[in-house]
Amino acid sequence: MPSFAIPAPDASIPATAPAKLDQAIDKLQRHKGAFARLSLDRRISLLDGLADGVMKVAEEWVKAALGAKGIHPGSGPEGEEWLAGPMATVRNIRFLQKSLAEVRDHGAPLLPSARLSTRSDGRLVARVFPDRLWDQLLYSGITGDVWMQPGVTAQNLPSHQASAYRDQDSTGKVSLVLGAGNVASIGPMDALYKFFVENQVVLLKMNPVNEYLGPFILQAFGQLAEEGWFEVVYGGAEVGAYLVAHPGIEEIHITGSDATHDAIVWGTGKEQAERKAARTPKLEKRISSELGNVTPVVIVPGEWSEKELQYQAENIVSMVVNNASFNCNAAKLLVLAEGWDQREVFTERIRSLLSDIPTRKAYYPGARSRWQEFVEAHRDHATLLGTDDNENVPWTYISGLDANDPDEICFRQEPFCGLLHEVTLPSATAADFLDSAAAFCNERVWGSLAISLLIDPRTRKTAEAGAALDRALDQLRYGSIAINTWAALAYALCSTTWGAHPGHPLDDIQSGQGVVHNTYLFDKPQKTIIDAPFRIVPKPPWFPTHARGHRVARKIAYFEAEPGWSRLPGIIFDAARS
Repeated sequence: MPSFAIPAPDASIPATAPAKLDQAIDKLQRHKGAFARLSLDRRISLLDGLADGVMKVAEEWVKAALGAKGIHPGSGPEGEEWLAGPMATVRNIRFLQKSLAEVRDHGAPLLPSARLSTRSDGRLVARVFPDRLWDQLLYSGITGDVWMQPGVTAQNLPSHQASAYRDQDSTGKVSLVLGAGNVASIGPMDALYKFFVENQVVLLKMNPVNEYLGPFILQAFGQLAEEGWFEVVYGGAEVGAYLVAHPGIEEIHITGSDATHDAIVWGTGKEQAERKAARTPKLEKRISSELGNVTPVVIVPGEWSEKELQYQAENIVSMVVNNASFNCNAAKLLVLAEGWDQREVFTERIRSLLSDIPTRKAYYPGARSRWQEFVEAHRDHATLLGTDDNENVPWTYISGLDANDPDEICFRQEPFCGLLHEVTLPSATAADFLDSAAAFCNERVWGSLAISLLIDPRTRKTAEAGAALDRALDQLRYGSIAINTWAALAYALCSTTWGAHPGHPLDDIQSGQGVVHNTYLFDKPQKTIIDAPFRIVPKPPWFPTHARGHRVARKIAYFEAEPGWSRLPGIIFDAARS
């Protein structure tokens, strides 16, 4: 089933004219070799300047995002813009600095043997988080592992890292990054990956939805632009089509929808169908992509305490309402055990919390029409929670789905708005449920980007459920799997990988090909596993119910730019007053 086509938004910045696009590409072509030949010392120095540049524009960057998304300064949602904007970007920069210093000194980013393990099938697992004492303090109890593809071992891992620096191409390449319109850090972090992991110069085309960020990104990346290695351009589909076909563009990265990807690679309409059937793509340049997901949350049945029920309800709601649910990893499908005796109590608590959280401006084009299509398909089972008007889309809960329906729209299309669906699976035990849920998500649910699993520690400690969880982690075909937390952490931690599970062919692209972030520079990652405590105290700052989340988020952004003991007390003080 094809994805929705996102309507074109109104643009506030004029589209870059073809002549200007040609000039920008020509400039990048003339300077790409100089960047490709840069020493590691110079790259590390550039990254230091980029971190300073990001923080110089951080306040205005966040202020502009708040205005565009209808968020009141000083309110809880302001924290989202700090965490998913300057914080993630500067964290990525600092981790790249560390890795490039280790490439310079040791040939590859370092992973001590104590942080490597091998699964029974031979796959290597690298623990990449926490990597600093600061992370142990700020993200207590959370771990992040990257599983490698078969063939990578503890002995040969360094030869599967930093390939761009082992086989450095002195001629260089010009890469086009088609930035997403929803999250502020996506465009700059995709560009960072091209620059410092793949050794390419970058033309960043801003999405018209968040083109207002372009001047801030250009200012933050000013050193790269001054050297002729970075350009920012503007425009919609016509500009994008011109650029992808331009002979001076050698590689492409897109964060967006699979519909946009297929239009680029295969053309549109009849041409697309014919080319797919013949497997003759219109575009023959290398393209990497991150294209979304119908994100499941698998809830393993157990006996949860009152505090656990409340915490996990808030946990799920945070996955729905963040950024008005315009996230490729927003929770979309709750997968529950039919016989779980706390199911109705738990789902009612989720609906109650959604009712209490103000709806948000539906700033992303087409949100209301997508929402209406889902509601019309499930008129008798859709519960509207909150304001319903032309500017807002109400949080909406859809139940009564048939797990055996292969055409169910809630399984096959990403709504990209504030919808949450519920499906139940029959199961006799927690272990049976985990086995059936893994199969259901792999086979029935569209995409392979991210998934969350919630399992209480008492259930997890039983031999049967523990073994079933291990089987699920092994079998789930997702690029990021989060236990007891939101899979967005795999995006924001940066030392982890972010992207689809490998294996999607171009003619069935689903969540895309390749990864980004990946600051350990792994050449053959398979998936990231984030593991968190079942209940974190104090509650995470991205929870919409955190009273001071916006204050914590801003302080963390400045901390990531310049970590130090003096910055910790203020973060801890505000975090504790949740």
